[in-house]
Amino acid sequence: MASRPSPPKIIIMGGPASGKGTQCEHIVAKHNVVHLSTGDMLRDVVSKDADEGLGATVKEYMESGKLVPDDIMIQIVVERIGQEDCRERGFLLDGFPRTEAQAKALADNGIEPDVFLFLDVPDEELTKRVTGRRMDPETGKIYHLQFSPPPPNVDVDQLVQRSDDTVDKLKSRLEVFHANVQAVQSCYSDVQVTIDGLGSPSQVAEAVMSRLAEQLESKTAAVHG
Repeated sequence: MASRPSPPKIIIMGGPASGKGTQCEHIVAKHNVVHLSTGDMLRDVVSKDADEGLGATVKEYMESGKLVPDDIMIQIVVERIGQEDCRERGFLLDGFPRTEAQAKALADNGIEPDVFLFLDVPDEELTKRVTGRRMDPETGKIYHLQFSPPPPNVDVDQLVQRSDDTVDKLKSRLEVFHANVQAVQSCYSDVQVTIDGLGSPSQVAEAVMSRLAEQLESKTAAVHG
């Protein structure tokens, strides 16, 4: 009797507005893995225990706008990956690791992906995607002046640009991203799959699904070979 293949362990990385959110939805729908975003994990810890212990510590960092320290993030990520749903279905880790130290800490805790998906999008395109975003302050809905304009009944002049979507804010986010991305990639060079993120969401999804399937199949073949 053939042994059951181990569930997929996937990490996805890309710059701000590289399309990770959309591709994560496709991957979850296709492979039924647990989508683990750092934001959701942090909010979950706070919601369970906001008054004391780890939850209170995380809440303090989040409310002050400071980054949660690596040792706390590692603890949260490792504990979450150890839960039954991730053990049974596998996981898609989104937004972590962001640095070489974080990647090495994951490895030290026995967490190594089958696939490291990297969405490659030039800074010029990322800038277009981010700075063109506008929010309707009444509904909270996000539009894009070029790629996803509001319907005729929405007054464009009433839309606002969020503080995170300004050129200056994006520039600092990209600087942090580029300062760390190559070191993270080097930790996963043997399982990295680079996807050209410049196409339409459906074109990118097709490439992601194809390359992901190849990588997971080669892993299964190696295990059973």
